[in-house]
Amino acid sequence: MSYQNWLNYLQSAEKNSMISGRLRKVLYKFPDGRQMAEEYNMDTGVVQRRAWRKCKQLMGEPQWEIELGEEPRQLNWSAANKTNAAAGGGGDADTLSAGEFTLRESNSAPLLTKRVTKKNIEWRIRNLSYPLSVYNVSADAEKRAIIVRTSNKKYFKVIPVPDLDRCSVPPLQANISTHHQFNTLIITYTKPDILCEMEAQVLLLLKNVETETDMDDLLKGLMAK
Repeated sequence: MSYQNWLNYLQSAEKNSMISGRLRKVLYKFPDGRQMAEEYNMDTGVVQRRAWRKCKQLMGEPQWEIELGEEPRQLNWSAANKTNAAAGGGGDADTLSAGEFTLRESNSAPLLTKRVTKKNIEWRIRNLSYPLSVYNVSADAEKRAIIVRTSNKKYFKVIPVPDLDRCSVPPLQANISTHHQFNTLIITYTKPDILCEMEAQVLLLLKNVETETDMDDLLKGLMAK
């Protein structure tokens, strides 16, 4: 199995798991100091979010880097808003309770997000208004990435595909399809069989990880009955 190294890496981690609503959240702590957080849809078994945090630095905690799922452009912590308001700064009208945050995204800059389904990997690049004919989306086996170019030279992006790297397979042009709507370029990549097989093996590995239940969600569910 070409993905055995990835499975071994996951097995080496200390793993904690919790169910919250219809999501299973898994936190991995690896011997090399890195951490990975995942969220799985319990109805489909598909991972909806994956983020990485590198080894702790000398100055403060490292930031989480999003590999899969929505990535906010800016985080506005409500605690900071309240402090600002108390100091006479006014704060934001949509301030949330302590510990929560509001998300702000640029209205014009291209924004890349990634999601997966059982059969596909999908990237969406928002805020690209050019027609589909302007885009060239190609698989680059040497860079092990998908390259997005525009004929008007207004946009260029190298998109890594770590899912394929973990299986030791390069991206293939035949697996790529594109669509454009609502100022969004949608790139769909059909998963090879070996990637689907690897994801099934990961779910089997997680099957034996002890899982806690979010008590707040459980109580809400009981009270709703």
